[in-house]
Amino acid sequence: MAELSNYLATRRKAILKAWSRAVNADAKQTTASSLTRAQFNDHIPDILDAFERRLRAGPVDEAGADGKTDGIKHGITRWQQGYRLHELMHEWGHLHMCLLVELDTFGASNPDFDRASLSAAGMQLAVMVNEAISESAEQYEHMQQVEAASHIDDLMSALTSVLEIERRRSTLIHQAVHDLGNDVNSFGMAANLLGEKEIAETERLEFTAILQHSVKSVSVLLGELMELARLEAGQERRQMSDFDAAALVAEVCDLNRGVARARNLFLQVDASPPLPVEGDPGKVRRVLQNLMGNALKYTEHGGVSVGCGEDKASWWMSVKDTGPGLQSGTDSPLLTEMKKATDIVAEVDAKPDAGNSGGSGETSSLRSVPVAKRSAKQPAGEGIGLSIVKRLCDLLDASLEVTSPAGQGTMFKVVFPKTY
Repeated sequence: MAELSNYLATRRKAILKAWSRAVNADAKQTTASSLTRAQFNDHIPDILDAFERRLRAGPVDEAGADGKTDGIKHGITRWQQGYRLHELMHEWGHLHMCLLVELDTFGASNPDFDRASLSAAGMQLAVMVNEAISESAEQYEHMQQVEAASHIDDLMSALTSVLEIERRRSTLIHQAVHDLGNDVNSFGMAANLLGEKEIAETERLEFTAILQHSVKSVSVLLGELMELARLEAGQERRQMSDFDAAALVAEVCDLNRGVARARNLFLQVDASPPLPVEGDPGKVRRVLQNLMGNALKYTEHGGVSVGCGEDKASWWMSVKDTGPGLQSGTDSPLLTEMKKATDIVAEVDAKPDAGNSGGSGETSSLRSVPVAKRSAKQPAGEGIGLSIVKRLCDLLDASLEVTSPAGQGTMFKVVFPKTY
């Protein structure tokens, strides 16, 4: 059997390639295509080592125990990789067939090889595959049971989270209703005064302007609430295309120059095209417009600076104002959401070997971002627009960073993937 064992060892690379091709050609195998070669091979080379030791008449118990351990590990790995149980079974079947083909090829190329030994090798192969399937499936089932048991804790945690989400949402809606109420009160006051018979023309014009402003404010607020509702309901999808991010940033800034001039604010732009990226340009535009809109609306002196740039695997855009910054004061629903997101990223990055789990290995820049509360002096109403930004960032796999040294303004930085 040593000759057959050595043959299989020399054919190892070809066996694994044939197995990979067979799995990828199987319409019922949908998970394997997303794995790297090393991830796909997993513990199979070790299991083949154990089989070759059996063929060389090594200690059967030792080889069997060896294969059993690797079969268990393979089952755990496939569960982690998202395999369904039937995919795992089909995968083993394809490997079995590939090895049978190799045994037949060896027998045809070596007619003098003992037929009984070749038959015995086939039986050992069947035993090995059967043991591996049994151990992998048993461990897979065990992991599913563990996962199901953990759902009890997850459900309790989810219930707590839902209650907290509802509390935050109530705060956000309360703020929106407060803003809406202010504008509605303006409606009533202006309408009543316009109804007076003895009113000067100058006052009539003034009250008409108040009424028009209130109508516009209510329209904008209701539009933002509708947009936020669509995002929270999962009704928006990414519309991917290639575009020049720098040109998009410059265009949005040009559209906002009139607002800046009307408020006697400067608007500086640092965006030199081209910056070719893949993404959803419409939603990127909405993110930038919301950030710029808030910055221009709530900055009383100075102005707003907008920029964009790129790193190795990502690109970013930033909006910085010269306002008072985030200070201790009234709670803001948006900042609560951002603090939560920042804490989650910090928690993940703090885990050992977080950079070795895939991707670029880089950790998020959000870890050291100070996030505080908006000053009570700031006008209400910004929470809706910036909550929309957060939801859009979630949809675009983008991170949202907030930096705000006391008295030095606030900078929002959004980091997007270059490709999806």
